[in-house]
Amino acid sequence: MGREQDPTAKARHVWDQMAPRYDRSMRLVETLMFGGGRQWVCSRATGRVLEVAVGTGLNFAFYPPGVAVTGIEISPAMLVRARARAATLGLPVNLCEGDGQALPFASDSFDSVVCTLSLCNIPDETVAIAEMARVLRPGGRLLLLDHVASRWRTVHALQRFVERFTIPAACEHFTRRPKPLLPGAGLRVVESQRLKLGIVERVYACREPRDAGGAGTGAA
Repeated sequence: MGREQDPTAKARHVWDQMAPRYDRSMRLVETLMFGGGRQWVCSRATGRVLEVAVGTGLNFAFYPPGVAVTGIEISPAMLVRARARAATLGLPVNLCEGDGQALPFASDSFDSVVCTLSLCNIPDETVAIAEMARVLRPGGRLLLLDHVASRWRTVHALQRFVERFTIPAACEHFTRRPKPLLPGAGLRVVESQRLKLGIVERVYACREPRDAGGAGTGAA
């Protein structure tokens, strides 16, 4: 029996393979499930922004004027497309290859961290959230958009069934929910929305000072 592939290496391979058709494959899904989500997240970004798992750069058009965007992405093939999109938009984005579970940036480096539709794919979402909190300055903003475990039992059961195929094939999780993990990383939820039978969640959280105990608020 061959050795199981490292989850991070597998994720890189999946997204390299997906890169040429990613934008096309997301069009209908974006319209039906995530309409307005990228705008909601990006409009709340301020100052120095880090976008984790930047993908092909679909968020670039929605950032407000005056922010300075750095993007990190594990897939070289996705980065090629992100660079092309930034050039087309005339957006001065700093893009680099890297892993969201081990961000190559100093602590307290960014005013905002953005992650959209990606914590469902990162092998260890708890580690990734801790890394995002680490690089945020005190008072900085974590801005998330993702599909999450539904609060409806029937829908949740269907999500669990689908995961039996999507996790082995594409590292795609449907029953994760990042929001409850945020207080443990020292992040306080400021604003959140759950949509589409609870499947879609938008979150704006704030990084507490290191000595604040990481107490979080916000509806579940």
